[in-house]
Amino acid sequence: MSIEHVADTTSNAAATPEKVQPYGALGLKDDEYAQIREILGRRPTSGELAMYSVMWSEHCSYKSSKNYLRRFGEKVTDEMKERLMVGMGQNAGVVDVGEGWAVTFKVESHNHPSYIEPFQGAATGVGGIVRDIISMGARPVAVMDQLRFGAIDHPDTARVVHGVVSGISAYGNCLGLPNIGGETVFDSVYQANPLVNALAVGVMRHEDIRLANATGPGNKVVLFGARTGGDGIGGASILASDSFSDGGPTKRPAVQVGDPFAEKVLIECCLELYAGELVEAIQDLGAAGISCATSELAANGGSGMNVELTNVLLR
Repeated sequence: MSIEHVADTTSNAAATPEKVQPYGALGLKDDEYAQIREILGRRPTSGELAMYSVMWSEHCSYKSSKNYLRRFGEKVTDEMKERLMVGMGQNAGVVDVGEGWAVTFKVESHNHPSYIEPFQGAATGVGGIVRDIISMGARPVAVMDQLRFGAIDHPDTARVVHGVVSGISAYGNCLGLPNIGGETVFDSVYQANPLVNALAVGVMRHEDIRLANATGPGNKVVLFGARTGGDGIGGASILASDSFSDGGPTKRPAVQVGDPFAEKVLIECCLELYAGELVEAIQDLGAAGISCATSELAANGGSGMNVELTNVLLR
């Protein structure tokens, strides 16, 4: 789980090219930095820049594909929504399967991390999608995968394939989740950019559905799960908007390290919290970490939130 925790400055002076150069390292383009200044009406602080960089990253905002993804919502009919209990805007979709039971499922990509560090990149992809299922109030029961790799005879393909397959299977096995199916394609178009899509499925009773809508003043906000290390700062959100060059610095330290045994405990912990009716709302921490989780909880509930970053547990 990634936590955004950066130093803050308060200078609103006009930015010179030399002073604003670091925003490029955060994955922001020139026009995006200009847009941020226009939205805020001033020069952003370094803390705000870090939050924008993860929230506007390819991984979190889907800026290159949202025009296509939007069509799913535009083409939905009432007949298609007949059994839909939870749709877009929450951690995962929920479908009524009859007799008071519901199924929740979601698929998500972990492409760039899986190219840099295939085992951990794919493993944490499974871990992330399982968290979405937990946060809907369901018990995860299975995973699947859809993979795209480069040419089968390319010397680098074996490195990526074996690492990805091992990462997916190892993480799922540690959680006790069977991999019930998959699809794999080899094509040179994916040589330096494999697609690693993981899907998780969970089941629950209708009354057990949980949402990410935090409403009501005075609620306590609790961050729980794995401790945050250097690999969790920025994480996959920065990788997804980056490019890979032979002469550039290694990106391996930016790939998060999975802890499936901690997540196994997390699954049981969440289910016990739900059974005790202690949860008002819940949001998983994805690649944008606490920046994303807190803002989504507050925004969905139409409220604000005070966050004390110094209380975040570190490795």
